[in-house]
Amino acid sequence: MNKDELWRKLPLNKPWLKTKVATLSGQSSHLEDLWAQFFRDPSQWWDNRFNKRAVNAPDFKHKETKEVLWVNSWSNPPWVREKLATVSADQAKYGQEHIKEVLWRQLFLDPSNWWDHRFDKTNPNFPDFKHKKMQQALWIDRQSTPKWVKAELAAMAPNSWQRSPFSWHAMITRSLKEKEYVKALELFQQMQVEGVNPNKSTLIQVLKACTMAEKLEDGKRVHAHIIAHGYESDVFIASCLIDMYRKCGQLHDASRIFNDMPLRDVVAWSTMIQAYTKSGQGERALELYRQMEGEGLKPDSLAFVSVLNACASLASLEEGRRIHRQVIKTGCESNVVVGNCLINMYAKCGSIDDAEAVFNGMSVYDGVSWTTMILGYVHCGKGSKAIEKFRQMQQEGMEPDHVTFVAVLNACTSIMALEDGRYIHAQVIRSGCKPEIIGNCLIDLYAKCGSIEDACQVFSHMAVRDVVSWNTMIGGYVKSGEGGKALALFQQMQWEQIEPDPTTFVCVLNACATVKAFEEARRIHAHVVEMNCDTNVFIRGSLVHAYSKCGFVQEAWEVFSKLPVRDVISWSSMILGFAKSGYGEKALELFQQMQREEVVPDQVTFIGVLNACASLDALEVGRSIHEQIIQCGYQADAAVESCLVDMYAKCGSIEEACRVFNAMSTRDVVSWSAMIVGYVKCGQGEKALELFHRMQSQGVQPDLVTYLGALNACASIAALEQGRHIHSQVSQSGWESDNVIGSCLVDMYAKCGSIVEAQYVFDKMQKSDAISWNALLGGYAMHGLGREALHTFEKICQGCQMDGVTFVSLLSSCSHAGLLDEGQYYFESMNPIYSILTTLEHCCCMVDLFGRSGALTEAENIIKCMPLQPNVPVWMALLSACRTYKNLEIGERAAKQILQLDPENSST
Repeated sequence: MNKDELWRKLPLNKPWLKTKVATLSGQSSHLEDLWAQFFRDPSQWWDNRFNKRAVNAPDFKHKETKEVLWVNSWSNPPWVREKLATVSADQAKYGQEHIKEVLWRQLFLDPSNWWDHRFDKTNPNFPDFKHKKMQQALWIDRQSTPKWVKAELAAMAPNSWQRSPFSWHAMITRSLKEKEYVKALELFQQMQVEGVNPNKSTLIQVLKACTMAEKLEDGKRVHAHIIAHGYESDVFIASCLIDMYRKCGQLHDASRIFNDMPLRDVVAWSTMIQAYTKSGQGERALELYRQMEGEGLKPDSLAFVSVLNACASLASLEEGRRIHRQVIKTGCESNVVVGNCLINMYAKCGSIDDAEAVFNGMSVYDGVSWTTMILGYVHCGKGSKAIEKFRQMQQEGMEPDHVTFVAVLNACTSIMALEDGRYIHAQVIRSGCKPEIIGNCLIDLYAKCGSIEDACQVFSHMAVRDVVSWNTMIGGYVKSGEGGKALALFQQMQWEQIEPDPTTFVCVLNACATVKAFEEARRIHAHVVEMNCDTNVFIRGSLVHAYSKCGFVQEAWEVFSKLPVRDVISWSSMILGFAKSGYGEKALELFQQMQREEVVPDQVTFIGVLNACASLDALEVGRSIHEQIIQCGYQADAAVESCLVDMYAKCGSIEEACRVFNAMSTRDVVSWSAMIVGYVKCGQGEKALELFHRMQSQGVQPDLVTYLGALNACASIAALEQGRHIHSQVSQSGWESDNVIGSCLVDMYAKCGSIVEAQYVFDKMQKSDAISWNALLGGYAMHGLGREALHTFEKICQGCQMDGVTFVSLLSSCSHAGLLDEGQYYFESMNPIYSILTTLEHCCCMVDLFGRSGALTEAENIIKCMPLQPNVPVWMALLSACRTYKNLEIGERAAKQILQLDPENSST
C-alpha cells in the first residue's frame, strides 16, 4: 500500500485528524521545495551519506539554513529517488569532500585539539587523527582526503602533534613486548614533557620497564609521579613498586611500601614473598607466608611458587612437604608451574624420590618440567639418570631448548660421559640452537673430560665470546695441566679488550702456579691492584698459592698476612709453600696457629705438614699429625696416605711406612713411588726393586718419580743388568728425553761401573744442564779418571752454570787420581773466580786429597783454617790418612775430635 492509498483510507471525520493532515500536507509541500532546491544546486548542501556516525543522522544538510533531508524518509516525494539517480557522482560527493576539506583545515590551524594516532594504531581501520572534544575522525589514505594534505603533513614538524594517552600507552607496551625497556622509559619521559598524564595501566607498564632494566632512579621518579597523582594505594601499582624495588636491590623500600598498604590482597603478599625469596632471605619469605595464612588469605599459584622456591633455597624439606599438602588442598597441583617448583624444591632438598613422584603424577608436562627433573638428577649426583630422562623426553616428542641442553651437558660433565656429551653436541647443532648460548657448557664438558682439543674447537667457533667463555677455556687449560696455553689465552683475551673478572684472575694465577711463572704472577698481581680487586678473598688466596708454588714464600707471606679472612685454602697454600721451600719449621708453626684459630684442616693442609715433617726428620710430630688425620677422616685419601708413606720413609721409619702402604685400599702410582723412594733412602735397594716389579705386575704404570726411584735403587746396589732393563722401559715410555731421567741414568751407569754407558747416555741428551754434567763428573771421580774429569770441567765452564756439587765431584776426582796441584788450585779458585761458597764437603775433599798424598800437616791446617765447624766426616778423612801413613800424633788429635763429636762411634 502506497502513501496516497493510506491517506484515502484514513477516517477524516475526526477534528484533530483533519488538523494533522493539513499540517502534514504543508510539510510535504515544504519537503518538495527543499528537494527542488537541492537538485537546483547540490553545492549548497553537505553530503553526509558516507560518514554518518548514527543511522538517524540526515543524509543532506544545507550549509546556511541548516535544513536537513533524508533519502529513505517515507514522506519524500516519489520522484526524489529517480532524480537522485540522475545526479552525477561528482555532484553527490561534493558535499562530503567539502566537509573533509574543512576538517583538515581545522586540523592544521590548531593541531593541539587533535589526537595523533598515526604511529600507534593496533587496528589499521583506526583513524589517524581524532578531535579531542567533537570526536571527528580523519584518515590520511581515504579517497576523500584532499591531495594537498600529505604534503602539508610532511612539512610540519613531528613535535607539532600531540598523542593521546592511549597512543603513549600503546607505544610503551610495544617497547616492553620487544624488550626495549630503556626505550619505554624514554617514551614515558617524553610523554611527561608533552604534558600528557599517564593512567594507571601506563604507570604499571613503566614500572615493569624499570624492573626489567633495573633502573632504580627512573623507578623512584615514577614512584614520585604515582604519589603526586594519588595512585600509591592501588594494589596493582603497589605490587609493581614492591617488585621494582626488590629487583633493584632496595628490599627495605619494598618492605616499607608493603607495610604501608591499607589493603593487601593475595597478589601483594605473593609479590612480597617473591621479593624476599629472590633476595636470598628464604626464612623471611616463609615467615611472611605464615603471616599471610594467619590473616585467612588463600594462597594463589604465585604465592606457592615463591614460597616453594624459598624452601628450595633453604633445603627445608619438612616445610616444603607441608606446603605441598596445601597445594593439593587448594587444587593448584594441576598448575604446571607449581608442579615444576615442587620438583625443584624436592630435588634441592635432596629428596629426588619425591621429585620423581611429583613428576610422574603431573597430568601435563612442559619443557620446563623435563628440564627441572634433569637438573634435579644433576643436583643429586645422578648424572646417568639425568641423561636417561633426557632421552625419555625426546622419545615422548618433547623438543629440548637451550636450558635443557645446558642441564644434560652438566650431567655429562658430572660423570665424565664424553661420548654422551659428543652425541648431545651433535643434537645441539641439528636443533639450530646458537652455540654461544651453550658454548661455555661444551667447553667445560670437553675440558673436564680430558678432550682439550674439542674444547678449543668449540671456543674458536664461537662468534660471540663473553668473559665466562674465556674463563671456562682458561680454566680448562689449567685443569689439563697446560698452564702455558692458559697464560697465552689470557694475553689474547687482553688483546681483544675483554675485561677480566675475579674468576679470570683466579684461573690465571692457578696457571702461573702450574708452570711456576713467577714474573707473570707478579704482573697479574699488579693488574689486580689496578682494578681494585685485591680485596677479593679468592684472588688473594690464589696469589698465595701461585707465589708459594713458584717458591717465593716471602711474597706469598706478604699477601697471606694481609688477608682479612683466611680460609682453609689460603692456610693450606701457605703451609705447603713453606714446606716445599725448605721452611719446615715455619710450616709447622703456621699449622699450630691455624689450629688455634679453629680452622679445620683439609687434605692439602695435611700434605703440607707431612712434607714439613719429612724435610725436618720430625718423626714424632709426624706421628701426631697421623693421629689427627685419622680423627679428621682423611686416612683413606690416596694423596694423604702417599705423603704418610713418604714422611715415615724419610724419617727413617720404613716399618711404619710399610704398614701404612700395606693398609691402603687403593694404591696409585704416587703411593708406589713414595714407598720405592723410601726403601732407596733407607738403603734397601733390593726391596725397592722388588716393589717396582710388584707394582708393574699389578698393572700400575710407572711415572717419572717411579723410574727415578728404581734407577737410584740400581745405583745403590750396583745392579747393572736391572738398570739396563729399566733403561729400556724408560726409552719405551718416552721419558728418556727428560733431563732429570738422563742425569739419573748417567749416575746409575757410573755407580754400576759402566762409565762408557754413562758417557753414551750423556752424549745422547738433547740438552745438558748442571745436574747431568755433575753426574758425569761424579762418575769420572768415582772411577779415578782425574784427567777426564778435568776435561769435562773445562766443558762445563764454557757454557753451563756450575754449582757446589760440581766442585765436590771435581775435587773428589783429583783426590782419587792424586792430582794434588790441580785440586789445590781449583779449591783456592772456588770463591774468588767462580763465586762458589766453600762448604764442609769441599773441605772434606781437600783433607782427603792431602791425606792420600801424605801431606797430613797440610790436611790438618785446612781443617784448622775452615770457616765452618768441622764435622765427623772431615776428621774421619784425616784419621784414615793418618792410619795409612802411620802418623800417630796427628791421628790422636783427629780421634779426640771425633770422640767429642760422636762418643759412640766405634770405628774411631
